[in-house]
Amino acid sequence: MKGLDGKVALVTGGGKGIGRSIALALAARGVRIVVTGRDEKALGETVGEIAYGGGKARHLAGDVRDAAHLSAAVERAVEVFGGLDIVIANAGQSGRVELGGDDLARAEAIVSTNLMGAYYTFNAAAKRMKGPGRLVATSSVLAKFGVSGYAAYCASKAGILGLVRATAEELGPRKITCNAVVPGWVDTAMSDDGIREIAASQGTTEEAAKAAAVAAFPLGRFLEPEEVAELVVFLCSSAGEGITGQAISICGGATAFGG
Repeated sequence: MKGLDGKVALVTGGGKGIGRSIALALAARGVRIVVTGRDEKALGETVGEIAYGGGKARHLAGDVRDAAHLSAAVERAVEVFGGLDIVIANAGQSGRVELGGDDLARAEAIVSTNLMGAYYTFNAAAKRMKGPGRLVATSSVLAKFGVSGYAAYCASKAGILGLVRATAEELGPRKITCNAVVPGWVDTAMSDDGIREIAASQGTTEEAAKAAAVAAFPLGRFLEPEEVAELVVFLCSSAGEGITGQAISICGGATAFGG
C-alpha cells in the first residue's frame, strides 16, 4: 500500500461504521484526514483516535444533503492541510419504505443522502482537486439486486454506480480515478438497525432475521468494517492507480449470482 503517506483525504460519514474505519485505516498509512458527518461527538472521537495514534485529522459537522457543507469541507482540507488528494463519499442512510405508502419524505431523505450526497461530494472535490487523485463512493449490494420494501435505497445505491462511471470518464484526463466499493452486510450499527427493521416487517425475531441474512452469504458471516476500509485503502494507494470506473463487491459472495 504505497503512495499514501502525506496525502490529504476527506471522508464523509466518518464518525461511525465503515466511514470511521476508512478514516482510521487511511490515517494509519500517513494520510491527513478531514471527516464530516451529522454527529459531532462521533466525529470528535474519530479525530481523537487518529491523533492518539500519531496522525493528523480535523472534523466538520454537517449534512451531505447540503452542497454548501461539502464545499466547506473541501475548503477546510485545502486550508488546513494544503491540498486534497483523496475523497471518500461514504455517508449514507438506509431504511424500509414500501411502495404505495405515503412516507415520501423518508424515501426522499434516503435518495438525497445516498445519491445526491455523493454527487455533491464529488462535485465539490472536482472544483479543487488538480490530480492525480482518488474518488471512492460506498454503494451496496442492493445496487446489484432488488429487495422488496427497499426501492428507494436500491435506486440510490444503483445511482452511485452510474455516478462513478461518468465521473471516472470526466475526471480521468486529470489522472483522478473514481470507483465504488459495494459491501454486503457489514457489522455496524446501521446493519443492526436494518436487522431490527426486517424482523419487525416479517414478524420474526432479530436473531432469526440475522440468521437468514447470514445464510445468503457463501462465506456465512457478516463482514467487518475494517475489511471494507482495507479495500478502499488499496484503491487509494499506488497499486490502485489503474483501476477506475469500477464497482467492486466486497460482500462475502452475496452478489455471486446477483450481478
